[in-house]
Amino acid sequence: MSAPTETMFSPAHSRCCLSSGTSAGPLPKHNGVSWRGNSCMKDGLSDSTVRRSLVGGFYDAGDAIKFNYPMAWSMTMLSWSVIEYRAKYEAIGELDHIKELIKWGTDYILKTFNSSADTIDRIVAQVGVGDTSKGSSQPNDHYCWMRPEDIDYKRPVTECHSCSDLASEMAAALAAASIVFKDSKTYSDKLVKGAKALYKFGRLQRGRYSPNGSDQAIFYNSTSYWDEFVWGGAWMYFATGNNSYLTVATAPGMAKHAGAYWFGSPNYGVFTWDDKLPGAQVLLSRLRLFLSPGYPYEEILRTFHNQTDNVMCSYLPLFNSFNFTKGGLIQLNHGRPQPLQYAVNAAFLASLYSDYLEAADTPGWYCGPNFYTTEVLRKFARSQLDYILGKNPLKMSYVVGFGNKYPKRPHHRGASIPHNGVKYGCKGGYKWRDTKKANPNILVGAMVAGPDRRDGYKDVRTNYNYTEPTLAANAGLVAALISISDIKTGRFGIDKNTIFSAIPPMFPTPPPPPSAWKP
Repeated sequence: MSAPTETMFSPAHSRCCLSSGTSAGPLPKHNGVSWRGNSCMKDGLSDSTVRRSLVGGFYDAGDAIKFNYPMAWSMTMLSWSVIEYRAKYEAIGELDHIKELIKWGTDYILKTFNSSADTIDRIVAQVGVGDTSKGSSQPNDHYCWMRPEDIDYKRPVTECHSCSDLASEMAAALAAASIVFKDSKTYSDKLVKGAKALYKFGRLQRGRYSPNGSDQAIFYNSTSYWDEFVWGGAWMYFATGNNSYLTVATAPGMAKHAGAYWFGSPNYGVFTWDDKLPGAQVLLSRLRLFLSPGYPYEEILRTFHNQTDNVMCSYLPLFNSFNFTKGGLIQLNHGRPQPLQYAVNAAFLASLYSDYLEAADTPGWYCGPNFYTTEVLRKFARSQLDYILGKNPLKMSYVVGFGNKYPKRPHHRGASIPHNGVKYGCKGGYKWRDTKKANPNILVGAMVAGPDRRDGYKDVRTNYNYTEPTLAANAGLVAALISISDIKTGRFGIDKNTIFSAIPPMFPTPPPPPSAWKP
């Protein structure tokens, strides 16, 4: 294929697998995927503890587990991208589609706790379980290889009574979505009410989402909840205008616990479903750039702004904060598997921050004594997306269905089993899992886990470290693509105002001059 160009950067090219391969429950309104059908329509109802519908939402990756933690983060990311780049989505005819995807997720999140109450005491954290039993043959969502439509085994529901990180991330998702849906007041208010209850629960019932030995700890281990307090507090402030949330998000002690001063940490500046601090710092730098609320917030906002500058410096190859492959892919996870999810998140932050600076009439930023223009950040973001879409040593796209050469064997149950009217049981799908043949169904738009640190890739279905797409990774991809698209036309920048729509004037509005008064 030819080298990637600017025209690649459109979410229309990446109609991400959120709506095709991973949606759960009844088919979405605009599904358009012939090989999917209604699935897991008894989630929650058959659980003796919960006994309520938990149908819907998104499966996490190539399996059929619904993890609230990365799902909520994905909805926050998609909402953030819509808030900033609504005009771009509208211009390419994708606004209604992306809003449907977000609502599919937030409707499910609202089901996972008592969203009509002001105070809650529990949250559903997960539906389904992984194969954590080391060889047990009991059917579960990892041991079995089945189309989601054919699942007939029990899908346990996991609740948590003390999970501050999960609660705060879910609050962030609902708060961010409430801004996306601000023109639908009833729904927006419902999202805000739920977000308030979640954030309150997270602050009162301190505890981590991933206790030792749990599915959460094995598959999505959350290292702390302090970064979610900052991240969730920022989104709660933007959604409500209530200064108490900003006070939490900008508390110096909160920043310290979240790792804001851990400059020596190898993961400093790496934005993921687990570590929200880099994203929160960019988000709060936005507040300082455009509204500058002053005392008592200025000191920590200035700190976050300075640290955002430092993070952006760390993405540049000349600073050697992170290694790059010979082909140019940043190794934010230090050579470990599944690198693309981290690269797209960094590309989004870099592209978005460059737009923030331009919108604030600031041509660039300093790395030590040296000044760099915003185009340097965009060049970094473009380079990572170029790599993912085909400008790499293997000349292949890591987004399924894009380009002439792309992964043919994604680690994905639904895509790997024929839609031929035959129900393959728990072990019946093993032959499709283990075959060397390409998947019979093309999972269009799904970004796989990615290459290794030597730019190598093994298109082997069972090797999930190369071939598994995930919900969180694709959310980051969509956000990055929309942020970098059409940057040379000058037609679409960020939306400076929408995120501030719930915030009252930071300073009193002076009265009009006497000449303007009416008798």
